[in-house]
Amino acid sequence: MTDLRLGVLGYGLRGTLARTAHRPGEGSRVVAVADQDPRARARAAGDFPDARMSTDRRAVTEADDVDAVLVLTPDHTHADLACAALKAGKPVFVEKPLDISVERCDEILRTARDTGTRLYVGHNMRHMPVVRLMRDIIERGEIGEVKTVWVRHFVGYGGDWYFKDWHAERRFTTGLLLQKAAHDIDVVHWLAHGYTRQVQALGDLMVYGGIPHRRAPGEPKPEDWYTRDGHWPPATQRGLNPVIDVEDVSLVNMRLDNGVLATYQQCHFTPDYWRNYTVIGDAGRLENFGDGPGAVVRVWNARRSTHRERGDAEYPVPAIQDNAGHGGADPLLVDEFVRFAREGGRTDTSPVAARMSVAAGVRATESLRDGGSPREVAPLDPELAAYFARGQTG
Repeated sequence: MTDLRLGVLGYGLRGTLARTAHRPGEGSRVVAVADQDPRARARAAGDFPDARMSTDRRAVTEADDVDAVLVLTPDHTHADLACAALKAGKPVFVEKPLDISVERCDEILRTARDTGTRLYVGHNMRHMPVVRLMRDIIERGEIGEVKTVWVRHFVGYGGDWYFKDWHAERRFTTGLLLQKAAHDIDVVHWLAHGYTRQVQALGDLMVYGGIPHRRAPGEPKPEDWYTRDGHWPPATQRGLNPVIDVEDVSLVNMRLDNGVLATYQQCHFTPDYWRNYTVIGDAGRLENFGDGPGAVVRVWNARRSTHRERGDAEYPVPAIQDNAGHGGADPLLVDEFVRFAREGGRTDTSPVAARMSVAAGVRATESLRDGGSPREVAPLDPELAAYFARGQTG
């Protein structure tokens, strides 16, 4: 089998995904990269010495030697770049979130439908072993029918990852209830078999807005902008983005279209980084303890009692490939995309689900900034939804 020739748009923080996809002789390889930043192009040239570098996205989207395109640029650029590649007939991988507004997400989906070109969205948490394990437990009926989902997200590296570059600005992200939470909202939808229809949210910029140590406009991030064990407590942060106008803590309540109630909580100034899911059905509940090495999912479903730490069943989270990104998900995500770009067919990720997670995040952010007033989340146009339900055919 010849390699699928990949073009890459954007080589910043998510360039790791392009490196994962570069497997010459094993099914896929990067042949072209476009990025405006000379430092990014220099890194890409070192990682892909046989690929050509460019500042012009057309050198990727319109190139005859590019079979499929990875869109790894900042979120607010996704619609323009994805639509350009789709119109050129290139299967497209869009890194999550799909874009930063419902309207731009719908534009991408319509373009995929109108051109008949394959669209894939990289919601990698659907491939994380801990999420797959929770999904399997639910599908086996061990907790009965899902009735409510509670998610706590402790973003221990939030100051480094989200308040030192474009992520800190509303104009580029809408807010972190979209940019960061899109993953978890999608997982809530996947585990609960429904999409959010009503949201209500509260939140604030409680810590990073008061730290005065900002870079000057146009000044690049320092080389030590991120260290695994440094920059604690949050007040010691330096080199923050010149503009910070997104919230660093938020709380969201959701009602899904099947009646399931869900809640999501996100904090960017905790000392630890992990997600905690609790899923409660009408015959039990499950909860994950960690999501990396040594993590387990516990199930309580045999009897009533006071607090029991161990539960009635305990399942170890499967081991992941060494250094595999996003908890072992990225290699599996690449495998699925390469297969889909070649052959089509159904995938575990879903452009419709990606749109619905953005829609929930957008409306939740509106609620948060309007004193917590409830918002309705509009469903996708039924004809578009049907097209993607058929596996992007017909």
